[in-house]
Amino acid sequence: MACCKCCLRMWEPLQRYRALDRASRRIFWRAAILLPLVRGSLRSRGYGKTFSSLQRRAQSQIKTTGNPIESREDVQRTCRMVCAALRYSPVQYTCLEESLTLWYLLRGQGIPACLRIGVRKENGKFEAHAWVEYGGEALNQDEAFHSHYAAFEEDLPKPPQEQP
Repeated sequence: MACCKCCLRMWEPLQRYRALDRASRRIFWRAAILLPLVRGSLRSRGYGKTFSSLQRRAQSQIKTTGNPIESREDVQRTCRMVCAALRYSPVQYTCLEESLTLWYLLRGQGIPACLRIGVRKENGKFEAHAWVEYGGEALNQDEAFHSHYAAFEEDLPKPPQEQP
């Protein structure tokens, strides 16, 4: 008896999930839960309060887990699991929601990732974009894409103050 195509489409992701190690599964679920929480916080409390809250929580996680051991494999695993959570979500998330989630998960592991926000003016329209960097390399965006944005120099705990 042959299985229908719909069943096969559902079976393949399940097989990939089952092949993941315990740490990868944990990061996947943390990202899947955190993405809608970040979205809700940004919409209800704004960027400054959301960023500050995530920053405090990530810092407290580092203190409770002891000395962080950072490795390139941890960074890559976290990026893959956030991408997987985005891919299998029924909701489309913005680059800021994605980047805050990835940044928080990395910082919570003691990995010194930087949240970058850049701006540009394209065809008379103001555009902004967010991504995460580690070791000067963009993690969740193609290098060519984010290089078209003028990035602020450091993590932004608060939006830039307007000059009178």
